[in-house]
Amino acid sequence: MIRLRRACQLLALAMAFALIPPAHAAECAIAGSAATQRIAIGDTGRAMLVHLPAGFDPEKPAPLVFVLHGSGGTGAEILARSGLTATADRHGFIVAAPDAGISLGKGFAWNIPGVPTVAGTLPEPGSPDDVKYIETAIDVLAARHCVDPTRVYVTGLSGGGRMASWLGCVAADRFAAIAPVVGLRAGNPLSRDPARPDPATCRPSKPMPVIAFAGDADTTNPVAGGGAGYWQYSMHVAEQRWATLDHCVVTPTTRWVVPGKIYEEHYADCVGGVEIASRISVGKGHAWVVDNEALWAFVSRYRRQP
Repeated sequence: MIRLRRACQLLALAMAFALIPPAHAAECAIAGSAATQRIAIGDTGRAMLVHLPAGFDPEKPAPLVFVLHGSGGTGAEILARSGLTATADRHGFIVAAPDAGISLGKGFAWNIPGVPTVAGTLPEPGSPDDVKYIETAIDVLAARHCVDPTRVYVTGLSGGGRMASWLGCVAADRFAAIAPVVGLRAGNPLSRDPARPDPATCRPSKPMPVIAFAGDADTTNPVAGGGAGYWQYSMHVAEQRWATLDHCVVTPTTRWVVPGKIYEEHYADCVGGVEIASRISVGKGHAWVVDNEALWAFVSRYRRQP
């Protein structure tokens, strides 16, 4: 009788648990409205354009790609110009397009400490901290259960590419890979020898995968170096510096991606399995010279390690 009573109790308990609805994963707090929307970023007083991909599942945090505008531009402008929303819709990642913190003409410029903007002046001490703003955006989107914080990437055009490089230098613990466009840097130009980067200004805390894009006819940020005070050293020198920072041990290779049109310089066998690649478009200038599919294929291989 005791055994029968115990069996009935266990059966009743099992039936009670069966009636409890299954727990659902937390849902993204910005889902359910427009695919592209402007959201407030914490208490920064600044908003940011965010594009949710087609078919976005609010219960599954997605990868995040920041796309940073060029000097004098806006987030809305680069979001349209880059075409990354279509790529995001195909591959299921979120795109964030912020405005920089320094007003410049009809748009904005990024605050890279110690480096003059295209206006030729250094950021003032009280200028908004764009690194902190972007880090806060990551925290906000992760806290709203929208973003996988281990799969955050950053790309950007020109001044936005320089800012993406800067984030790789000073916020490597927040990004899984960077993809500067006509803007690859590896720290500020060395004051006594601007043809080299200053090692003290780029000390990433972790190995950083890098894919960069440029045109060999760019006269604004020349591949061969020179140009404005913020530029100076060549893109190849920037690549070499990242290879040193990532402890790459094999001589780089060069291959044609599209014969006669696009070639790639590539460093492999770097610490932590990271790689460095740069794709140069022959005859192209200062523009979004990017194969977005190649960009996503490269960065999406990486996750930020704790």
